[in-house]
Amino acid sequence: MKSWLLTKPRLSGLLILLLGVLLAAGGAWLLLLGGSAYYLLAGLGLCLTGGLLIKGRRLALWVYGVVWLGSVIWAFWEVGPDVWKLEPRLMLPTLLGLYLLLPVIRRRLDGTSRVSGAGYVVIPLVAAALVGGLFFAHPYPPDQTLAAVAPGGQVTTNASGVAEGDWNFYGRTAEGERWSPLAQITPDNVTHLQEAWTYRTGDLPRGDENKHGYEFNFEATPIKVGDTLYFCTPHREVIALDPDTGEQRWRFDPRADTSNNAYLACRGVAYYKAPEGTATACPERIISSVGDARIMALNARTGALCQDFGKGGYVSLRQYLGEVPKGFHFVTSPPLVIHDRVVLGGWIYDGQKTNEPSGAVRAFNPINGEIVWAWDVGHPDDPVVHPTPDQTFTRGTPNAWGVYTADVARGILYLPTGNAVPDYYGAERRPFDEKYSSSLVALDVDTGAPRWSFQTLHHDLWDMDVPIGPSLVDLPGDNGQPIPALVQTTKRGELFMLNRVTGEPIAQVEEKPAPQGGLPEEHVAPTQPYSTGMPTFAPPEIRESDTWGVSPLDQLLCRIEFRQMNYKGAFTPFELDKTTLVYPAFDGVIDWHGASIDPERKRLYANLSYIPFKAEVYARADAEREGLVEPWDGQGTPPRPKKFAINPQYGTPYVVKVDPWLGLLGAPCKAPPWGQLAAVDLKSRTLAWQHDVGTTRDMGPLGLHMAPPFPTGMFNIGGQINTRSGLIFMGATADNYLRAFSAASGKELWKTRLPAGGQATPMTYTGRDGRQYVVIAAGGHGGLGTKSGDYIKAYALPTDRQ
Repeated sequence: MKSWLLTKPRLSGLLILLLGVLLAAGGAWLLLLGGSAYYLLAGLGLCLTGGLLIKGRRLALWVYGVVWLGSVIWAFWEVGPDVWKLEPRLMLPTLLGLYLLLPVIRRRLDGTSRVSGAGYVVIPLVAAALVGGLFFAHPYPPDQTLAAVAPGGQVTTNASGVAEGDWNFYGRTAEGERWSPLAQITPDNVTHLQEAWTYRTGDLPRGDENKHGYEFNFEATPIKVGDTLYFCTPHREVIALDPDTGEQRWRFDPRADTSNNAYLACRGVAYYKAPEGTATACPERIISSVGDARIMALNARTGALCQDFGKGGYVSLRQYLGEVPKGFHFVTSPPLVIHDRVVLGGWIYDGQKTNEPSGAVRAFNPINGEIVWAWDVGHPDDPVVHPTPDQTFTRGTPNAWGVYTADVARGILYLPTGNAVPDYYGAERRPFDEKYSSSLVALDVDTGAPRWSFQTLHHDLWDMDVPIGPSLVDLPGDNGQPIPALVQTTKRGELFMLNRVTGEPIAQVEEKPAPQGGLPEEHVAPTQPYSTGMPTFAPPEIRESDTWGVSPLDQLLCRIEFRQMNYKGAFTPFELDKTTLVYPAFDGVIDWHGASIDPERKRLYANLSYIPFKAEVYARADAEREGLVEPWDGQGTPPRPKKFAINPQYGTPYVVKVDPWLGLLGAPCKAPPWGQLAAVDLKSRTLAWQHDVGTTRDMGPLGLHMAPPFPTGMFNIGGQINTRSGLIFMGATADNYLRAFSAASGKELWKTRLPAGGQATPMTYTGRDGRQYVVIAAGGHGGLGTKSGDYIKAYALPTDRQ
């Protein structure tokens, strides 16, 4: 038997024959579904090649040569010179062809082949060139010109009163620019950045907190006020550090009960300073949410609870909400503290049941913790409520869980809203749910009175809530007077530019027809709004040729699945017993981190993520029979779903499962790029540049966190910031790096390896030593699958490079 295998290349022939059978069978199936005929033809060619190899015939090489040449012609015809789309079509076929040309194969064909020793060198070099060429697939163009701004040379709006070297809010100011006027670190010296200090919180996942689809995410952006840095951990400990050394000043643990929280994250804390003469032992305080539906106030200097706030330093957020099952209401974003108001909403556990707790937004007094006003869209007379102790807000209304922003000078608060629960079933939504879901709502911050609202998606059936408040910017007007504008990012990838005083679009918005159909009880919005006056980052409609895989085989399987799915483009309504392709999906093109704006150069920067999801709708009885969900009688806390992807939607006829669209080996079924960084000129409303960002280094097939660092562009969660000197700093990508980019061109200028995933928005400030620091939380993201950790990392220039 051994002799039979070795005298001819029979083992190679058997393997190629098997591959051919698989491709031909799958190709026939794909052809029956209306797809490409290539895989059937290529499979038959491989079967013939394998058979000839088993017989030891040199004709096998010629037959395979025809298969390879046909593959090249078909690949370029279908996708052109796109290197990442060519990879699954041509990489393996080319390497297989090079293998067949090896002397060890050729000399056993007809017993006559002789190959010079050069073949042992040339063929591996060609293979190495093919693989290595992928690393240089998308070179950056030359730097563009970015208008120079001398430090202090232009005055920017800063009604929040933030000192130049501080970072007092999640977005540095309440206006949400995520821009710093600091310019010590520049494009010329950024390569000299080095680690200044590291702090470890010790707060890591406990038990099953980062398993079975439940997420432990270190997403905090520290704030810096005066001489102290403040931030929160996923379990809601609040920590104060020395900004120059990273040494701990104080630490407070509220010992929150997060045992039923599906999402452990805290994106930041808020700072409040009482007016002079206020009777309090706690004039400077840090206000933070607690993971079990509370907020607390801590003395900013000592970390002790402010006893005059609520009851012993705590205010319960369960009041006025009626029944709140454990884990069904908590706050992940920092409260917004302006105008002597602490304003916050909260996250309602998506997709669990009808009649969940209210999404009402509340404003509290920052000294005593008493409620000042509430915005309850379901209130029959007026959405502005001053509740009595026994009052309950309207249940199941749209919530506003993301970071809020504000026009502090005008006293206008901007709320980004989600949709009414459950997210994927809207047949029973009420008129006020429909009016305010997936919208940007402007309120008077002092009274809660509504100013205006703008809806970014009608009758949202895809969980496309607005995940963060807008960034504010003044734009030049035709009469020389500045236009008070805002730019609202969305999960859709649309950028809506509005007048922030009136809510009227500054850039044109058009209603376009939307796909119809869906579940029998549902209605679907006939049109959806598109921001046609601005560049869009919304992904184009997926075609069969956009499918991807590591190899032709798993790409073929993705093609077959694509042909079987319910898909009519963006916002395809779900159908029963048929998988629906959802793209863009609930993770969004731009999620909770938003964009950053340079208020002087009038530019917007955004990091983008592109991954389709697939949704499966089950009749409730079928889902219970398959064990996806447990039956529930409506009493007490609903059973916890086995996976985060499962939406039980108790009280409706359907259960919905939503997962990323991945192939056989765990790679995305859509071709790269999967992550990009882009810039928009807000004056001309044009795209300045758009580049892939991130590599595959810390990803890999079958869940392995190792792979060659191909520059495909990578999925990202977490934001970026920009500085007056013309730099962009960003972690976010799934390859565990902090990077600096040229704001002029998007070119990567510097990067440093992080010890865990950097799925947070960085910040920058000036220390007492006069150095500019850049800080990021590196603790990973359970949903993205990056490495968990507990690090705060700070970087600065060495003293001789400033």
